[in-house]
Amino acid sequence: MKFGMKLKHIPLLILALYSTSALAQEPFVVKDIRVEGLQRTEAGTVFNYLPVRVGDTMTEEKATQAIKSLYGTGFFKDVRIESENGVVVVMVQERSAIAQLIFNGNKSFPTDKMKEGLKQIGLAEGLIFDQSMLDRAEQEIKRQYLSQGKYGASVKTSVTPLERNRVAVRFDIEEGAVSKIRNINIVGNKEYTKEELLEKLTLTTPNWLTWWNKNDQYSRQKLTADLEALRSFYMNQGYLEFNIDSTQVSITPDKRDIYITINITEGEKYTVTDVKLAGEMLIPEAEARSLISVSPGEIFNRQRVTESSKAINDRLGNDGYAFSNVNAIPEVDKEKHTVAFTFYIDPGRRVYVRRINLTGNTRTRDEVLRREMRQLESAWYGADKIERSKQRLNRLQYFSDVNVETPAVPGTNDQVDLNINVTERSTGSVMFGAGLSSFEGVVLGVTINQNNFLGTGNRVAAQVNTGRINTVYSLSYTDPYFTPDGISRGFNVYHRKVDTTYLRTGDYKTASYGAGVNFGMPLNERDFVSAGLTFDYTDVELSSNSPPQFKRYCSSSEDANSCSNSSWFVNLAWTHDTRDNIMFPNKGVLQRISSEVALPGLDLQYYKLEYKHAWYKDISKSVTLMLNGEIGYGNTYGDKDYPFFKNFYAGGVNSVRGYEQSSIGPRIYDTQGQYRDFAAGGTKRFLANAELYFPIPGMKDNNALRLSTFIDAGSIAGDGIDESGACIDSRGQVSGCPYSTSLSDIRYSTGIGVSWLSPFGPIKLVLAKPLNKQDGDRTQMLQFQMGQQF
Repeated sequence: MKFGMKLKHIPLLILALYSTSALAQEPFVVKDIRVEGLQRTEAGTVFNYLPVRVGDTMTEEKATQAIKSLYGTGFFKDVRIESENGVVVVMVQERSAIAQLIFNGNKSFPTDKMKEGLKQIGLAEGLIFDQSMLDRAEQEIKRQYLSQGKYGASVKTSVTPLERNRVAVRFDIEEGAVSKIRNINIVGNKEYTKEELLEKLTLTTPNWLTWWNKNDQYSRQKLTADLEALRSFYMNQGYLEFNIDSTQVSITPDKRDIYITINITEGEKYTVTDVKLAGEMLIPEAEARSLISVSPGEIFNRQRVTESSKAINDRLGNDGYAFSNVNAIPEVDKEKHTVAFTFYIDPGRRVYVRRINLTGNTRTRDEVLRREMRQLESAWYGADKIERSKQRLNRLQYFSDVNVETPAVPGTNDQVDLNINVTERSTGSVMFGAGLSSFEGVVLGVTINQNNFLGTGNRVAAQVNTGRINTVYSLSYTDPYFTPDGISRGFNVYHRKVDTTYLRTGDYKTASYGAGVNFGMPLNERDFVSAGLTFDYTDVELSSNSPPQFKRYCSSSEDANSCSNSSWFVNLAWTHDTRDNIMFPNKGVLQRISSEVALPGLDLQYYKLEYKHAWYKDISKSVTLMLNGEIGYGNTYGDKDYPFFKNFYAGGVNSVRGYEQSSIGPRIYDTQGQYRDFAAGGTKRFLANAELYFPIPGMKDNNALRLSTFIDAGSIAGDGIDESGACIDSRGQVSGCPYSTSLSDIRYSTGIGVSWLSPFGPIKLVLAKPLNKQDGDRTQMLQFQMGQQF
């Protein structure tokens, strides 16, 4: 008995007919199974796909099924099944395997990247060769070159047989030159010039910046986005009937130059005559109208209409209507060129959140994420609560990405799940020699920091940093949820040394030792208060070059050039923070009032008060305006002098840029009234900054890198200065001052800067110019800081 069946690229219909004719043969019991033709494939693989075993009855139907299964594996290009005296013989011819992928002529894409890309579509060394996959690979390579503007690129493939049923696949590539957009023509514009409209497009002809941003290279996606940008521009200017009639893209025969023509019809400018509300009003009508930014008498603006619908949708979402729909239905009068809008509100059903599902947190414990959630399970859906939860997770700085989804629960119409997927980032760091600044020089040392210790959300930091000005040894631990209500508790111990020799602020050295405990308590979502108690012991060392004002402070000690102080001081602070991001905010406000008060009974009796107000506004999607103001005041409340080493200073990369670090403010005089080039600091401080942040031209928005332009202002007054602003020498006599030292004597500067959250730590680079430099001021045009928080 013999089953003479063969399957080799034949339609299933023919196979079915062929199998039917074989059914006339009688079934038989399988005594043995033999496989012939295998070179690489294991015999066990063939046996797994056979529907019969030894002892089973072989039928024509099972033989057909076996052929289909084996052919479907893709391992074989020919399969035959025959029988000899009860033995089933499976004869196969294997497909060739890819032994080599060879690329020739590829310059824009490295060979390893080419192989990696082809592997994703099923063409790689070691896999079975498939001609259809090779054709697809050829088209994909061409598409990649087209995306780079190389429309003259060509790809030729060849397949070379090798021993042991293998093949080598070769790609011969001619990349050709990059095709450039030589002209973009807009036809039909009347109200706006061609130059005005071209500014709205991303695509452009070659210029000094296109070598970087590649915007002179055509792509269908970019053109589609540009056409929508053009449409939005006209719609926002009142042209309700604006239309893009056609677009033509032509390329020269040598495929080097591209010409684009856009045909438009502007239409007439429309005015809004009326705005009405309709539908199911679940919120007060007055409140709904306050969310609409479109008013009668205004020129039609599509963006405002869209924003108004979204604002009402968001408001309904806050009350649990997750699937609300607000449509702005226009009533157009083409003769009068007017339009009236009816905002039809369909709130849908009120829904609640069934479960909150967390994924992606492989290190961070679930409870650390859940305690930041403001949306609760089994509670009504709240869009504002979900958005706030996402912001709080982002502010932890544990995750590089937080993605939130709210799918409906299958089988219900009033439930959703809240799915939160996070991508964890490294929250610990060990930095060696990581500090560098224009005023400290190289900062050597080690900093071990773990903001998410063992996934608990607790912060642990150990620091040993040495600079020519500041030396710090510290250890701190903070539990942000010491209580379930969010009260934090922290401990810290430190040893700090300060050497001002390099700052020219009056020679002195201090060595401080201290330990403290602090608590913090949230008042609400945006407000936070903190209180801490610290014991501090400070040694002060003066030199022969130290100003008399400093020596007077230590005059009561046995050695006039040194003295020591011990104190208990309390830190109190209130913070109001609505920023959307801690490192690179785009909108929000940061206000902080802080105080430091030395308690009576020990050596120091002083207090310091500081207030900071920073305001961020997103001017556009990628441009942010920041306005910042700070004031500080310090004084003594007893019969002891104010400690000069607690003075305020200004100047440097973090205050008034363009002036040397801590160089702004009163100057020091010696006992003979001679001027010294020392900045004394003071007990009063004023600082103001206006800064505009924007991305680097030609680069996509980057959350870790941005440019800025700024204007700074600041001044220092106080210690050693009487009410009239005159300088006081060590004998208490008033001497003439070459500079005014009141807060009204403000220094200004302007410049540009770049901020980068690099893998080595935050980097700030500033190019600044003082605007009202006075004689004796020390300026510094280029300033930078790396490896320190800013």
